[in-house]
Amino acid sequence: MIKEKFNLTEDENKMCFQIAMRSHTMSAPYCWEKMQALAFLYTMIPVINKYYPEKEDRIEGYKRHWELFNTTPSVSGFITGLVASMEKQGAEDPNFDKSSISAVKSSLMGPFAGIGDSIFQSTWRVISMGVGLSLAAGGNILGPIVFLLMYNIPSAFVRFLGPYVGYSLGAKFMSSAAENGIMSFITKAASTVGLMTVGAMTATMVSCNIGFVFTMGGAEQSIQAMLDTIFPKLLPLLLTLFCFKLLNKKVNATLLIFGLMVFAILGTWIGIF
Repeated sequence: MIKEKFNLTEDENKMCFQIAMRSHTMSAPYCWEKMQALAFLYTMIPVINKYYPEKEDRIEGYKRHWELFNTTPSVSGFITGLVASMEKQGAEDPNFDKSSISAVKSSLMGPFAGIGDSIFQSTWRVISMGVGLSLAAGGNILGPIVFLLMYNIPSAFVRFLGPYVGYSLGAKFMSSAAENGIMSFITKAASTVGLMTVGAMTATMVSCNIGFVFTMGGAEQSIQAMLDTIFPKLLPLLLTLFCFKLLNKKVNATLLIFGLMVFAILGTWIGIF
């Protein structure tokens, strides 16, 4: 029924089913270096293996999806389906710019995280928990069961259906974009949005504050307050650029993480942070 609904071939239907099943691992192998990248790569393996028969092309495809990715797991299916349609276009069209795949991923993960978190994490989970708690407070054993069913059934449905919707819409969209010649504009726009997303993540997810306070003229002066007045979030930006520079010089990410931990502990002990 789903195959006919989205006008998919038997092979495409099978591939979308594999994507849907594998997308349930999103956030399971989470790491702070690239977040959900490993799960996204795992989800894309059937797509890469289907459309790229050559070993070199497959390796390139695996590397393409071993990049930072992070969004609400419940809505990640749409993005994986859309990316699958772009991989198909890239395999069939030698003039297709494969860098647009990464650009689209980066531009969508932020907005979809906002939508997914608002619906599933902030709203539906609270409602489900409220119903479950009201039953549990009365001694009803169905309380936790109702909560789990209320929250997970809609989430699993959206997660399963997402790849089909993304792939179906993406295939039509990519075909239209190729005919109209607007793919280069889309790539540039997606890259811009992706860079904005990364910049916003730097400002919101990286914390680096100077806690040192000195006295001048009988009044306490905070260095951090002075920096925020001149250039808000300057230290998180400099720290991010410093780490990016070290990573470009092939510094091991694990070593860098432990180095930052030691630096933070020593800085706090001395009184800098």
